[in-house]
Amino acid sequence: MRRMRALLMGVAVLGLLGSGGVVAAALQDAPQDAQPATPDPIGDLLRDPPQTSGTPTTPVEPAPSADLAPASPIVVVPTDPLVVAILPEDGADKADATEEVPAKLVEPVVPNRRQRRRVAIVEAIDKVTAQSMRFEVEVGGRPVRFNKQLVFTARACEVSAPEELVEDSVAYLEISVEPRASARNVETRQVFKGWMFASTPAVSGLEHPIYDAWIVGCKA
Repeated sequence: MRRMRALLMGVAVLGLLGSGGVVAAALQDAPQDAQPATPDPIGDLLRDPPQTSGTPTTPVEPAPSADLAPASPIVVVPTDPLVVAILPEDGADKADATEEVPAKLVEPVVPNRRQRRRVAIVEAIDKVTAQSMRFEVEVGGRPVRFNKQLVFTARACEVSAPEELVEDSVAYLEISVEPRASARNVETRQVFKGWMFASTPAVSGLEHPIYDAWIVGCKA
């Protein structure tokens, strides 16, 4: 019986000790009330150093010595200004010289007029009969008929001037197809009117389904 009591008392003591520890831990975790801080004179002195009374002293500079000032004023003589002359280059001189020389005006060369002739030499061919003929047509004169139908009238005939590069003969012709008076109800039809050049017969000559004609030259 005594042993049981001792055990029960031990268990009771252990239970009281455990409950006391739990209560102490709970009290330690709970917030505490604010308390006024205790005065600390040493900390106050360290934070706020003592200020000395009185006005601050300013440094006083010594007065300059009387020996440093000159007895008489010093005259300062200005020096002559430095003048830099820029010499032109040789290329610039040559350019100015060339610009000063007036350019000579080149007069245009007036070409001489072409020489007029009184007679135009024409060559024509009938492509059906292969008949060809070279004949003369007087400028401003009577028309000339070729192969009974082709009529030529010359209005002008000129030869090239000496300064021209190509020697040429130029004629202004009017060519028409005009049957003879025996044929009735046949209209006259003009097939060519303009300038013919002897140097280019294939370009300036007459091209007709039946006839071909071109200028050969001019003569006085």
